[in-house]
Amino acid sequence: QVQVVESGGGLVQPGGSLKLSCVASGRIFSISNMDWFRQTPGDERELVATITKGGDTLYTDSVKGRFTISSDYAKNAVYLQMNSLKPEDTAVYSCWVRAQVHSGALYENYWGQGTQVTVSS
Repeated sequence: QVQVVESGGGLVQPGGSLKLSCVASGRIFSISNMDWFRQTPGDERELVATITKGGDTLYTDSVKGRFTISSDYAKNAVYLQMNSLKPEDTAVYSCWVRAQVHSGALYENYWGQGTQVTVSS
């Protein structure tokens, strides 16, 4: 019912920048949160940044000052601007959306398929 698609990943040199995009589509009545997570092989998925519909943001300590999350809830979209990238930022980045498919429905969690970000010289 709800599809989540990320884009914008790729290979970048240390110190470089990338901007990830995520768009949710389908039967969506309301979205309360849109987050970015990342995961490397063998590690647990890590919350990178979150933004509420009211615009409140939260970042994991390792990306503060380098990454910026923004959103356009009218377009059901969330973005992650990543600057000063480091090799340790290499991971699959996934978008998480908490959405309601109709008025009165419970909010449910939806995930995208992920986009690979590789930081290497």
